[in-house]
Order: sequence, then structure tokens, then C-alpha cells
Amino acid sequence: MAYSMTGARRVRALASRTTLAAGTALLLALSFAPAGSLAVAASPEQQASEAESAWPGLRADLFGDRELIEGSDLIAIEAPARATDPAVVPVKLKLDPSQEIRKVTLVIDENPAPVAATFDIAEGAGITELSTRVRVNAYTDVHAVAETADGKLYVTKTFVKAAGGCAAPAAKDPEVAAREMGKMKMRQFETETGGTQEAQLMIRHPNNSGLQKDQVTLLYIPAHFITELEVAKGGERLFSMSGGISISEDPSFRFRYGSDAGGAFHAKATDTEGNVFEKSFGGSQS
Repeated sequence: MAYSMTGARRVRALASRTTLAAGTALLLALSFAPAGSLAVAASPEQQASEAESAWPGLRADLFGDRELIEGSDLIAIEAPARATDPAVVPVKLKLDPSQEIRKVTLVIDENPAPVAATFDIAEGAGITELSTRVRVNAYTDVHAVAETADGKLYVTKTFVKAAGGCAAPAAKDPEVAAREMGKMKMRQFETETGGTQEAQLMIRHPNNSGLQKDQVTLLYIPAHFITELEVAKGGERLFSMSGGISISEDPSFRFRYGSDAGGAFHAKATDTEGNVFEKSFGGSQS
């Protein structure tokens, strides 16, 4: 699973430790800073260079000493250089259709839980694009690592300027969110590229990060998000996803696929509380 801290207590503890560490670091900096230097704040560019330092540790934790091949066209990532809303940042992954890519790991380096999602792609699914929306907590590199059927790893990245997305208040009223939770909709689109089809799955779910506060009580809202998702067509799996707190409220997944499997779409999602949401779709919109 992309995110192992399923309890709000653990998420709040992480936030508390992060806040305490930041406060201690600030006090030390003030104690030893030269006179006249306190008015100089770190520029976004300086913050960016600091953000990049998270990747080596993440890379080792996630992939060990395996080689990550850079500079390949096998995988590309698109995201806005400066996000309009840090809680809803669109990210598109583009995959080389000539390669058998079986897994893609999406990593937001500076987020509290950096692995946003891991997509497992079924053999023969022909997935060439995957788009979703994520939370971005600080200026950060966003990495995408693709694994081919022969076990090789390919990496690409882009930089996103955004901050505060993981703690941003929910856009929807909690009562409405609870009432609509688990509702799904599937849209299908015509494509100009022969041999590929395009669809979008939308799921109503608060996807609470555990770092957001209730605007009335100011208490942390317990973490509650979709952890597993599987999308199939005609009884054949297209892809599955393991997700974490970085996926935005009301998750959305748009994808291009080349599978010629007929029949209806079927989606099954599971969240941190063990709720299972399942639906089959027929027609162009459901």
C-alpha cells in the first residue's frame, strides 16, 4: 500500500513531530544567525533546491539499489509549473505504447506521505495515458517511475510550485460528502488516435489526509481515503491502484487504453475504513 499510516492518531503524531522539529530548527537558526541576517528569507529557488534533496532518500527506500534510467521517452509527466489550487493539482502520465509498462509509481517528494499512488497495469491493457489530481504540500519535484515487463525502471520528473495542499480544508460540506461517499461515474470519450479509447472514472470520497482541521472545532479530521482501486472492462482488468493521502478529494482517473475487451466497465474501490464501493457501467456515460 502506498500509505501505511491508516489512523488519524499516527498522522497527527507525524504533523506534531514535524511542527516541533520545524520550531526547534527555527530557534537554533535565530540563536546562531549573524546580526542583520534575519531579514533575509529563503527564496522560492532556494526552497526548491532544498526540496530536491528529498529524492535520494526516497529513491533508496522505494527502489533500493536498482538502476533508474533517466532521459528516456518511455514515460513523461505533465503538471502545472505553478498550481492554481495546491489541493487539486492535475497530473498526467504519458506512457510509450511500444513498451510493455506494467507499473508506474507517482512520488511527490515533499509531501508528508510522498508516494501518491502506484498503478499496476494489466498485460495487454495498452494504457498510454493516466491522469489524476493530487495534493501538493510544498514546492517540490514530482517523480514518475515506470517499470517494464522485463523489470527495468525508467524515471522522469517535473517541478511544481504549490504549498499547503495536504492541510487545505475540504471543498465540500462534510455532511454532503458523507452522504455522497462511494458514488461513481464513468465517462467515455472519442479519440483521434486509432486503436486507443479514453475513459474517466470519478469517485465521490472526501479522501481526508489526516492533516486537515475541522473549521469549527479546529480538531484534526481523521485520515480517511481510498487505498485500493481496480478498473476492469468486460471482466478483464485494465489497471489497479494503491493510493495514499496525496490523491485529491473526489478522486478522478482519466485513462487511455488499447484493450479490445468488450463489455461493461467495472470499478471497485476500498478505503481505509474497510468500505467497499463497486459499480458496473454501460453506455457512453454512467
